[in-house]
Formats: sequence, C-alpha cells, structure tokens
Amino acid sequence: MAGVLAAATMVVHFIALLYIGLGGFLAWHWPKSIFVHVFFAAWGVIVNVLPVTCPLTAIENYFRRQQGLGDLPGGFNEHYIIGVLFPEDYVQAVAIGALIVLVVSYVGAYARWHRPLVPAK
Repeated sequence: MAGVLAAATMVVHFIALLYIGLGGFLAWHWPKSIFVHVFFAAWGVIVNVLPVTCPLTAIENYFRRQQGLGDLPGGFNEHYIIGVLFPEDYVQAVAIGALIVLVVSYVGAYARWHRPLVPAK
C-alpha cells in the first residue's frame, strides 16, 4: 500500500507543479482562482529558494521509507525532473521560461479583468 501512496503523492506533486506553472491561465476564465494560484506560486518559490521542505516531498519520502527505499535522492525536482525531463545544464533557462509563462498568465488575467466595458471608438 505504501508504494501506491508514494506513487499517488508523486502524481499529485506533478499536478501541483503544472498548476504552479499554468494555473494563472485558469484565472483568465475564473478570476477568483488567482488567489489559490498565487498561494501555490509563492509556495513553489519558497521551497525552491529557501531551505524549506515541500510537504508533498515529505509525504512521498515517508511512504518511500515505509517500503525501505529511503528519501528521494536530492528531492523531487532533482529525482524526477532535472536530468530526466530536461538536461541539468538547462535549469536556468527552464526557470526563466517558467517565470515568463507565469508573468504572461498574470498579465493576460489582468488584461481580461480590466478590459473596458464599452469598446473604444
């Protein structure tokens, strides 16, 4: 059962990462979702910049230890993403790209929320 729970935690972690990266676009259609997204985005920055452990990583590590596997080597990003989904040399480029996507999603949400009610002549 611990293996299933560890795998489920990994899937939830990937979904959370997708939401952190792309959730701002949901606010284009559901403006109030931006508040949840800002929390997730801030949390993503905190756990990647400060020495704070992501609770999802801690949960997955708990289930891995139950199986006798030990903690994720290097953490979630280092184990599943860096060197797996893209080469390690591209970490900075991917981070910049992710920031650009985040900014575009927020600018787009702001533009959609603040468009004039009456079209300009």
